[in-house]
Amino acid sequence: MARILGIDYGIKKCGIAVTDPLQIIVNPLKTVKTSSLPAYLKLYFEEEEVEEVVIGLPTHADGNPTYLVPHIHLFAKKLKKANDHLKISFQDENFSSVMAKEIMLKGGYTKKQRQDKTKLDKISAVIILQRYLKHI
Repeated sequence: MARILGIDYGIKKCGIAVTDPLQIIVNPLKTVKTSSLPAYLKLYFEEEEVEEVVIGLPTHADGNPTYLVPHIHLFAKKLKKANDHLKISFQDENFSSVMAKEIMLKGGYTKKQRQDKTKLDKISAVIILQRYLKHI
């Protein structure tokens, strides 16, 4: 089996998480600048077998899509065009950042560590991928 990669997409940075090859365990991978994401993924796909990419879709509390959704769909379209073998899926990411903050607090992260947005983005990507896989 191949890995599944999850992305918490943001305008400035993206958190990335990935499963093990058996698609059982989800681990945080990295936070990268959004402008560097295509190049990072290209290199990652050359090193690891990935069959699917799951991208978080943010919505407002009323269910309407946020301003990021058109950017996410454009990114997904370009990603699919460059990697036609990949399955691209979307997952509701509501409250993933809130859950990530709670995990960091309960996990004993210091205040300074909790303020590090790169950690938050990676944990949010883990939550998105776990939801998709129905682990949570």
